[in-house]
Amino acid sequence: MRRGVQVADRPSDESLVRMYHVSKSYLAGSWALRDVSLEIGKGELVFLTGPSGAGKTTLLRLLFAAERPSEGQIIVCGRNIARLREGAIPALRRRVSVVFQDFKLLHRRTIEENVAIALEVVGTSPRAARGRVFQVLKQVGLQHRRYHHPLSLSGGEQQRVAIARALVSEPEVLLADEPTGSLDPDLTIEIMDLIASAAARGTTVIVATHDVGLVQRYRKRTLHLEAGRVRTDAPDTGASV
Repeated sequence: MRRGVQVADRPSDESLVRMYHVSKSYLAGSWALRDVSLEIGKGELVFLTGPSGAGKTTLLRLLFAAERPSEGQIIVCGRNIARLREGAIPALRRRVSVVFQDFKLLHRRTIEENVAIALEVVGTSPRAARGRVFQVLKQVGLQHRRYHHPLSLSGGEQQRVAIARALVSEPEVLLADEPTGSLDPDLTIEIMDLIASAAARGTTVIVATHDVGLVQRYRKRTLHLEAGRVRTDAPDTGASV
């Protein structure tokens, strides 16, 4: 590590995500992230804000090992991303789920099958998987559409399927990249309430968003990025969800 670590006041044994002086460069002399240090605790809901190109998506990609840091250390669920072997990445991703803006649903599979994929990769029995999938689809209000295919659903319904898939394996960390970017205001609140409920149950949740109104509504801890650096780290002000 390049210098003494400066981290948040939250006790480290409660922190599922830790970044120590992390930088990411794709081209020599150009930095997508620069000297980022932070800790995020169990059950925290944190917003990542900032203009396009600020580094929000890069930060999320580093946390689920889609990218490796150029400098610094990243600890997620006790695993050091910088030192993680390729063969160990699937095990990390069983503990870290991602909700993508473009959903990434398989159009030839039913809703039930799309959600069940997350359980198949961890070896859950088909019978147990069906029960868990039904439970989480009921939670997002789509149990009656479980045998339908994604293209028969609205955009908001597809996003709820993506969230169900992310939550079905009961991850320790949930990452969401602009999860409400293409939704109308009412659906935005509906989807965000589902994501916030995961934090209420103990999942660490990090949401990248451009939606200032959403951040103001939930009043949770907010990390504002500009030019790859964390410019402000505003605390949770105690809003209920």
